[in-house]
Amino acid sequence: MDWIVLLGSGVLEAVWATALGASAGLRRPLPTVVFVLALLASLYGLSLAMMTIPVGTAYAVWTATGATLTVVWGLIQGTEPATWRRIGLLFGIVACVVGLKLVS
Repeated sequence: MDWIVLLGSGVLEAVWATALGASAGLRRPLPTVVFVLALLASLYGLSLAMMTIPVGTAYAVWTATGATLTVVWGLIQGTEPATWRRIGLLFGIVACVVGLKLVS
């Protein structure tokens, strides 16, 4: 269950990062509210997961999940360049996260 909470928190990290980018320096109300709520929920989930998952592993999975999904969202929107190298490196991040799960 803690791994599900951790992955959900990683998804919320991508949400708050994207909302922060859309907030125009926290000047646009809706993206700012989404940013704050997603940030709080993401950190809360991370803190819950860290009760049973080692801190280093939990943090690595959380950041890798958020970073990967943020880049994927940028690829889907067309704001990030979709090169084979970038896609290959994203798969590498995912493989490392799966590896951390397998060895913990």
